[in-house]
Formats: sequence, C-alpha cells, structure tokens
Amino acid sequence: MSKHVVLVEDETNIAEAIRFLLGREGWRVETLANGGNAAEVIRAAMPDLVMLDVMLPGKTGFEILAELRSDAALSDLPILMLTARGQNRDREMAEQAGVSRFMTKPFSNDEILTAVRELTDGRLDKAQSDA
Repeated sequence: MSKHVVLVEDETNIAEAIRFLLGREGWRVETLANGGNAAEVIRAAMPDLVMLDVMLPGKTGFEILAELRSDAALSDLPILMLTARGQNRDREMAEQAGVSRFMTKPFSNDEILTAVRELTDGRLDKAQSDA
C-alpha cells in the first residue's frame, strides 16, 4: 500500500512538481488548491503526511494547522508547512502552533524528499520504483 499525502497548495506549478516528485517515489498525492475545507478533507483521508502552504484562499495554513492540532486523532500527524514568506515571525508562529517542519520556497527536490523521509521515519514507499 502506498503512502498518502494531502498537499494544500494553490500554486499549480508547485503542486504538480511535488505530485510528480512524490509520485515517482510511490506516494499517492491528493491536492487541494483552497484551504476552506482542507481540515475536513484531511480528517476523512487520514494521510501519512500533510503539506500546507501558508497563504491560501479560504483559510490560511496557520488556521488549518490549528484545526488539525486541536483534533486528538490528528495531533501527531506530520505537517510540513511551505511558504514564500520566510520571515522568522512566520517560522516562530508555525512552531508554536505545532508544525513538524517549516520550509521556505523556493526549495529543491532533495530538500522536499529529505523532509518527507524524516517526517515519516524514512519510510518512502519505493515499491513502484523497485518493481
């Protein structure tokens, strides 16, 4: 069974690049371009990892993060926050809200893969690429 990530990212080119990159590592990537119902989708999907943009239409990544961390079933879910805003204030807010990792854009493919591996205990599902 492949690993599952929910990616909440409104920039289509970034979402597609991450989908391709993780997909070739065996991940199933579900993308949302709007933060409005992201917490509900994540609750229903129970993914192995969530990747959140900070600036989203509907709800911000910070609002979604707060919703997820207040849900006992999702409080330990690894969450990688992605942002073009690399200010220390944003990083501190994310860390105080319980983010697992904070990454600024632009980032490299290696940075994303390393973060995903570390956040999921190195268990990238390589079944498809090893077949």
